[in-house]
Amino acid sequence: SADVMMLQTAAAIENLAVAVYTKAAGLPPTVSGAAIPTVKAFVTMTITQHTDHGKAFNAAAMQLGGKAQTGIDQTVMDAVVTPALAKVKGPADVVALAQALEDAAAQTYVKFGGDVDDRGALNAFATIAPVEAQHSAVLLAVAALIAGGAPQLITISPPVDATKLPSAAGSVGFPKSFYPTAAARPAAEGAVQ
Repeated sequence: SADVMMLQTAAAIENLAVAVYTKAAGLPPTVSGAAIPTVKAFVTMTITQHTDHGKAFNAAAMQLGGKAQTGIDQTVMDAVVTPALAKVKGPADVVALAQALEDAAAQTYVKFGGDVDDRGALNAFATIAPVEAQHSAVLLAVAALIAGGAPQLITISPPVDATKLPSAAGSVGFPKSFYPTAAARPAAEGAVQ
């Protein structure tokens, strides 16, 4: 069914996210951004969340009689991830790649949430899409601080001196009023064949 294909594609996207974050975590800390403690903690937490999201999408697909998707979204791997990883020189590159993946995941889940018929599938998309949007927002803020030459301000631990933050810090993570779906992946892209 179309719902199963969308759930399997979502699981493939989550599996890809786990693979990309794991690969990034294996890079030297000065390249990956893991030299910044908050970035390292974010990567660790995000790997756990994407693993859980993949399990949730697979559980919903299997509830509808589909198979679990254990593979990655190979199309995105080949077209986006592999070329980007070949050009990684520092944390800004890693953050840009992760943000692009998170944004595409959020857009995909927003679109699929409007397309599915099954209530369980809708629940999966409606609860996971905002988490991916949050990941994207955090990464946009991190990217702005790196670009602004202020990686020391990347923290979630108080006290943060707000007067030292660039003016864009309050809005850079939320460039859209409504989440678009133009970058959503095709429903069958990651479906089990």
